[in-house]
Amino acid sequence: MSSDKIEREKETIHTMISIYCKGKHKQPELCDECRSLLLYAQQRLSKCHFAPNKPFCKNCTVHCYKPDKRQQIREVMRYAGPRIFFYYPLLTLKHLAQGIKTNLKLIFQHA
Repeated sequence: MSSDKIEREKETIHTMISIYCKGKHKQPELCDECRSLLLYAQQRLSKCHFAPNKPFCKNCTVHCYKPDKRQQIREVMRYAGPRIFFYYPLLTLKHLAQGIKTNLKLIFQHA
């Protein structure tokens, strides 16, 4: 995955954590817990071993998040996923297009 794709994923996770924090923790800025999760997620993205053909993390064969962080990010995704389109439709469409493109690439590589 090129560095701009990694940066786009970092932007997406930042946006999702922000939506979650504002909705659940009622904070205008990221609280300490959410900021910590964001930094952790960005570190994991930066060190992804599958970078050229990185799938979405939930579809990855290797889970690089610690179990507690994995649970936290699942909660964020569950909450922010349905809401992100209403706040950031263009970002959502780019994210979905990236996932489709990556999945198609993986399908045709194994065919």
